[in-house]
Amino acid sequence: MKFVDLNGVRYRWPQRPIVVVCIDGGDPAYLEQGLRDGILPNIARFMQKGFTAVADGTVPSFTCPNNMSLITGAPASVHGISGNFYLNEAGEAVVMTGPELLRSRTLLDVFSEAGARVVSITAKDKLRQQLGKGLDLSRGNISLSSEFAHRCTMQDNGIENVLELVGMPQPDMYSMDLSLFVLEAGIKLLARDKPQLMFLSLTDYIQHKHAPGDPVANAFYQRLDHAFGRLSDLGATVALTADHGMNDKSKADGTPNVIFLQDILDQQFGTGSTIVICPITDAFVRHHGALGGFVRVWCRDGRVTPAAIIETVRNVPGIDLALTREEACQRFDLPADREGDVVVIGDVGTVIGARQADHDLSNLQDARLRSHGAVTEARVPFILSHPLNEHYLRRATSQSLKSHHIFDFAINGTEVTT
Repeated sequence: MKFVDLNGVRYRWPQRPIVVVCIDGGDPAYLEQGLRDGILPNIARFMQKGFTAVADGTVPSFTCPNNMSLITGAPASVHGISGNFYLNEAGEAVVMTGPELLRSRTLLDVFSEAGARVVSITAKDKLRQQLGKGLDLSRGNISLSSEFAHRCTMQDNGIENVLELVGMPQPDMYSMDLSLFVLEAGIKLLARDKPQLMFLSLTDYIQHKHAPGDPVANAFYQRLDHAFGRLSDLGATVALTADHGMNDKSKADGTPNVIFLQDILDQQFGTGSTIVICPITDAFVRHHGALGGFVRVWCRDGRVTPAAIIETVRNVPGIDLALTREEACQRFDLPADREGDVVVIGDVGTVIGARQADHDLSNLQDARLRSHGAVTEARVPFILSHPLNEHYLRRATSQSLKSHHIFDFAINGTEVTT
């Protein structure tokens, strides 16, 4: 039997197509509500006939770290992506979406090198280059985003005329169609090309705006469920997980429940003595106002120590954890050279920002703020359409299940059924 190896895991050659779907913002509560309402028949079937659990995702519970963990089968300490931003040695804020910052090969890359045909489709283009790192697009492999589906080329994406193939118009960035386009493209390519591996990563705009049970959220999940059933009907093992959950982060009056940490530190230590980086920040802050549950603090003045920062913030209402770099890296398996001097994490109902003046909250007035990043959003679904073999079932019940095990379990752990 043919195998490939990556990050200490040996993967057998898939005996049927493997489709892993990352439901961005896919908190287990959405599935629980949808199952109670009887609107998710395909997911219900997967859970009954296959395997279901809730797994631990990567902290910080943000999109980039968790997508990279899923596609490399490894924690952030191995692949190096621990947020959307970090401070480099020169003290400059660096966007962490460049493929050169990814320290691991991807499963798509190693399987392709061994002769497999692979497909990566993501909603936001910020993930596309890292997910497609090292991928030879001249060998029938495909890497695209629905954000830029209208400008795909053979050279950059391994495909062209995507809108015509999918049969949908170019989706708006702030719509459920951005995710639904990913799934429809995956279905069309699975039927046409029969790739061995496919990774489909959605976007969380709906979950940021709509709570479980909301009519819009229910309509979205019904459409997801229908697409998952179509993928399964094409003969694939379908594996469902998420990059992070989602929680309400608003006060009783509906306004965001925010701790503006940089303002607190400036008042305590002086302006410029520390810098707070919000690693949830990306080009699409309309989702969340750059407010998440996990921030990093760097000391910029030799008179300010991590211990002093921790002592200042540890008793602030809404703060769950304040950790040194060493403590955070050990606890959450993070790369030390990309970590702040201090990590500050909010509780289930609180987000943390930098200075109040740094955050534009005008786009958050149409709905209660829902966001992520903290430990409380790191529990995610782990669902397989096929049952596990005895060895993997023992693993799932005897040790901590991590979301980055999803390809391992989908490829190596599912029984072959006929």
